[in-house]
Amino acid sequence: MKTLFYFYLTLLSLACFACEDDSSPNPVMPGESINKIMPLGASRVQGARPVFESYRYELWKLLVDADYTFDYIGTREDDANYPEFSGMEFDDDHEGRGGWTSGQILDGIEDWMSQTGEIDIVLFSSPGGNDALQGLSYDEAISNVNEIIDLIQSANPDVTIIIEQLAPGRSDIMTDELATYFDQIQSDVVEIATQQSTARSPVIAVDMATGFTDALLADAVHYNEAGAAFIADRYFAVLEDVLDR
Repeated sequence: MKTLFYFYLTLLSLACFACEDDSSPNPVMPGESINKIMPLGASRVQGARPVFESYRYELWKLLVDADYTFDYIGTREDDANYPEFSGMEFDDDHEGRGGWTSGQILDGIEDWMSQTGEIDIVLFSSPGGNDALQGLSYDEAISNVNEIIDLIQSANPDVTIIIEQLAPGRSDIMTDELATYFDQIQSDVVEIATQQSTARSPVIAVDMATGFTDALLADAVHYNEAGAAFIADRYFAVLEDVLDR
């Protein structure tokens, strides 16, 4: 229990560092690309350079290098500095909020979608991760994840949702309680993907846990540059079969 308490305090302090004012200073313009991608989740999506990384930049470089036409969309922007790649500036739009739980994402998703316009692809990061760290109900987290998917599919019946089997935290903070939670959600995410997929809207589980090691973490739970590249590679392998040309 002491280790779990330490884990939560570490995450909370880093999440607070990463958080921004939730209001956007500029109106959000709906994306026009043939591949409108919303990175959705908490601090692993938001990132907090130079303290820890989001996978978004590494994935963006892979997609640019593969010559895809795409647009990250979301109501959030990034204050960090990212080098240009292939003469292009990083598209920093996203929907990541440090420390947010599945219930908070559920409460906000309809408003965010109303601002961004129709989404083609959602990258649903670490579902239920912060619920575990805050000791919230597992069953409620699973219910929230299903409802989030329902709302996204209601907004666009042709959306593709890629949902993570989330990567673990650093081994020294993975208590028996947390390990049990993470193991359970790995299998439940696969079941959610199967049950929520429709003929028009596939929900695809992507395994971020297998092969993920402490060397890929900047702290107890967040990615370093190598970890961000690991996650980006896993997403890219799925997106190659999803994106339109």
